[in-house]
Amino acid sequence: MADNPTIHFGDTVRVRPSPETETRGIAGLVGQVFGETTPSVTGVAVIGQLSRDYALNVHFEGRSETFWFAAELLEFIDHGAGAEIRLEGVPKKWVRQASGKWIEQSDKKPWWKFW
Repeated sequence: MADNPTIHFGDTVRVRPSPETETRGIAGLVGQVFGETTPSVTGVAVIGQLSRDYALNVHFEGRSETFWFAAELLEFIDHGAGAEIRLEGVPKKWVRQASGKWIEQSDKKPWWKFW
């Protein structure tokens, strides 16, 4: 399983060639996973044949639309190290590490820093 890690939110992936992805012109594109869902609950349209009730949403830079995929149609590239998540009104951020772990960091300056 080490050669094919489980894909999660924030990971960088490549779309595998298949009739469905080639027809849509997205085979071979590289994007970032923006979400995960259970299609039987959310009713999203999924590209590919689901082997289980789980799909991944992928965003491609330069495109306004995102797509939901069966996990089998995605190839893991990396964990997107350096990606940041910020929430409005929250004085911290989460930064993705090469290992896939999210590290919480405060945006507040220490009390002793005046500049």
